[in-house]
Amino acid sequence: MHYVYLHGFASSPASSKAMYLAERFAERGVVLHRPDLNQPDFSTLTVSRIITQVAALVSVLPAGPVTLFGSSLGAFAALHAADQRCGGETHPIARQVFLAPAFDFGRVTIGELGEAGMTLWRETGGWELMHYATGETARVHYALFSDAARYDSFKAQAAIPTLVLHGDRDEVVDPAMVARWADGRPHVRLIRLDDDHQLGRSHARIWTEIAPFVGLPG
Repeated sequence: MHYVYLHGFASSPASSKAMYLAERFAERGVVLHRPDLNQPDFSTLTVSRIITQVAALVSVLPAGPVTLFGSSLGAFAALHAADQRCGGETHPIARQVFLAPAFDFGRVTIGELGEAGMTLWRETGGWELMHYATGETARVHYALFSDAARYDSFKAQAAIPTLVLHGDRDEVVDPAMVARWADGRPHVRLIRLDDDHQLGRSHARIWTEIAPFVGLPG
């Protein structure tokens, strides 16, 4: 089994959740692959590019099933990467783990910028924001939003065993939306946590849920 973690928007493979999980995996002699989705250029980030990156990463791994992890935007991309069978026949996506999944990334973005901000982004082509990983201002093209609009999480068809962990006090991604997405999908287990979008207070609980789900000792 291979394990691949996709970080969130304006984050990095060195985020607190990614590092915590990588350390738990390493303690068990297992590699958690964490591609840097900011590369080759944060400004040209799109969901389609992430899916292509995931496919390229797993294609060079030894043949075998893959567990995809995703945080926020990374979860949105992971869902659709799996739905498109990005691993092919040699690297089937066997499990999914989603942390605070931004399944409605477009709506989240609109909520972040507001109507005026979205208009400015569309007209100028670029959104200036603080990149959490670098602590510096970064620019991302409007193609991020227009490309994301092509993907409807509620229409994803792949019935892959899935674990979702989401905070009931998430101020970025609506917990009710995540619950609606999970409802009626028997292959999905939703765990609701008393935490916010970062899930910073829930790392230990997250690991106790993830470990048995992916077949690793706790």
